[in-house]
Amino acid sequence: MDSSSAGSRITIERDGHVLLMGLNRPEKRNAADFQLLTELALAYGQLDRDPSLRAGFVFAHGEHFTAGLDLAEIGPRISADGLDVVPDGGIDPWQVGGGARLSKPVVIAVQGTCLTLGIELILASDIAVASESASFGQVEVTRGILPFGGATIRFPRAVGWGNAMRWILTGDPFDAAEAHRIGLVQEVVPDGTHYERGLELAQQIAAQAPLAVQSALMNARLAIRHGDAAAEAELQPALVRLAASEDAEIGMMAFLTRRPAEFVGR
Repeated sequence: MDSSSAGSRITIERDGHVLLMGLNRPEKRNAADFQLLTELALAYGQLDRDPSLRAGFVFAHGEHFTAGLDLAEIGPRISADGLDVVPDGGIDPWQVGGGARLSKPVVIAVQGTCLTLGIELILASDIAVASESASFGQVEVTRGILPFGGATIRFPRAVGWGNAMRWILTGDPFDAAEAHRIGLVQEVVPDGTHYERGLELAQQIAAQAPLAVQSALMNARLAIRHGDAAAEAELQPALVRLAASEDAEIGMMAFLTRRPAEFVGR
């Protein structure tokens, strides 16, 4: 884990085709101030633009994933138009409202405390791993506000209405076992191994044919945003495009020769 770039709220490191993005405000339990939010948006923009990057991996330095928003710092920045944390060249990591959409998958590894926007970051991503002692809380109602990073939209869809409302409307904390039971996280691992397991999954995704991964992700998101019919209409055209790619030839040759495929993204 690279914690370089003194003063940066997000550390950036490349591991092959994976972009590692580390929340880096451990002295504040990685509470998100404006700098952290904008730097994470810029990191997501870098992930999306760089053709050599195939997956993102988000983790946190220190003992905790995030204590949520730093309301003392963020509160005064909420204007009549809301809160804009996406600078030029960035992509909203929470994927709410307008703006560019991330085209590549993201894996998240969580430890310690994961509150509010941390849960919403999981919900906006694709695969989440949690350490067994991690704790979660969608606590906005206890602070007089509502979740505004996507939880009201994605939480019910991801875990079911009752499961989502149980935690959104009470603000109660819940543990990693409950997060796994309801499907918020996909794996719970022993403490101290969340980073390695999350990165392993990101690397496994990055080893697959990137055009195919992005097409599968895009079609699944199309179904959620615009319905099954829209996604069904795009399936055959997407298949035709992929079948004509160099990666499809590589995949077929790997199948025939029983050798690992080394995809090139073309």
